[in-house]
Amino acid sequence: MNILKIAAFSDGDKGGNPAGVVIQPSLPSDDEMQGIAAQLGFSETVFAMPQGQGWRVRYFSPEAEVPFCGHATIALGAALAMQYGNGDFPLQLNQASISVSGHYQAGQLSAALQSPPTRSTAAPAALLQEALTLFGLGSNQLCPTLPPALIHAGADHLLLAVQERATLSAMRYSLEAGRDLMRRAGLTTILLLWAENRQRFHSRNAFAAGGVYEDPATGAATAALAGYLRDIGWEHGGHIEVVQGEDMGQRSCLQATIPAEKGSSIRVSGTARLMEPRR
Repeated sequence: MNILKIAAFSDGDKGGNPAGVVIQPSLPSDDEMQGIAAQLGFSETVFAMPQGQGWRVRYFSPEAEVPFCGHATIALGAALAMQYGNGDFPLQLNQASISVSGHYQAGQLSAALQSPPTRSTAAPAALLQEALTLFGLGSNQLCPTLPPALIHAGADHLLLAVQERATLSAMRYSLEAGRDLMRRAGLTTILLLWAENRQRFHSRNAFAAGGVYEDPATGAATAALAGYLRDIGWEHGGHIEVVQGEDMGQRSCLQATIPAEKGSSIRVSGTARLMEPRR
């Protein structure tokens, strides 16, 4: 089995979020896919097989299957471009149909995904209090113009925006307690966010639900964030940039294009880098 290792949303030839990519004529069994993901230890591994005019896709973290993963989709788009040429690739997920475009030229990789539809709602008071306790935060540390919310673009995330960049850098939590909270609440990640300005954000993503303390680049959460900003009338100008992974030494750069239609798909794009020479 040929397993590609590709870091998505890289910062040039550094950083990004590593993903395993497996492209085969048929998908392995559930147990085999879970075992491969656990052995690789990346936050996600994506498995794809041809289906009709597109690809059947599934995503596995080291501990569980997830419904959608942005950085692994970017890695898949880059891998498909390397193997089949530049273009657009329809993807059938467990719960949604999306697409990814991949580009490979002169050794440089990039990709852009179209997310599932987005939605957001205010965070329930009890869940918010549990999350604040988990991270040791007070409500006075939250940003009043970006209220806590449940955000969705193929997967569910809890958004906590803070007022100061230093609060983001100081993020700490118990992996075990975070896993319990996220699984009970049906959350894929908890997104901590700081707004540098109206179009540039810094984020950290706790991914205890998947057995990973922190994700260095989270395309699904960025798509959900973009949809949330649209929902609250944030002056985003149709485009945002998210810098993630800096505090863990894996700086990642994510771009999101935001159309006006409420709930519509978000385009999330970035560069990628092959972590090992092609075999």
